Amino acid sequence: MPTPYDVPVQIFIEKLARYIKDNIDQVSPPDWAPYIKTGVHTARPPQNPDWWYTRCASLLRKTYMIGPIGIERLRAQYGGRKDCGVRKEHVRKGAGGNIRKLFQQLEAAGLVENLKGQGRALTSEGRKLLDIMATELKRELEKSIPELAKY
Repeated sequence: MPTPYDVPVQIFIEKLARYIKDNIDQVSPPDWAPYIKTGVHTARPPQNPDWWYTRCASLLRKTYMIGPIGIERLRAQYGGRKDCGVRKEHVRKGAGGNIRKLFQQLEAAGLVENLKGQGRALTSEGRKLLDIMATELKRELEKSIPELAKY
């Protein structure tokens, strides 16, 4: 059975984001989502109107890959380079509020659980969802790229 390790990342995240938007009612962008930046290193808010669902899919995949993971480590993962004008550029962490809010919504949906002192991890329901999505995506890709059938 294919897992998220076996499929292309970008296509997997797009497919998972569409599924979350259409089928999981607990995950929805708050009122302030169109106006916030994703970190101090960015100049403007995201241009994609569905960025909330894309970030949610990315969080689910990162939680699947890395295991129990906390907000601070995810802030570092989603951080970037801050342009300081003529001065040296420095690395800045991403915003933690939107990551925390997404995790709260995923906990309400039953896909993620909070492990005391370790961070957040996928539940069996969340792992099952990602495995099913990876299997469907691999079958779709095998039709267009027959070489993938041997993996």
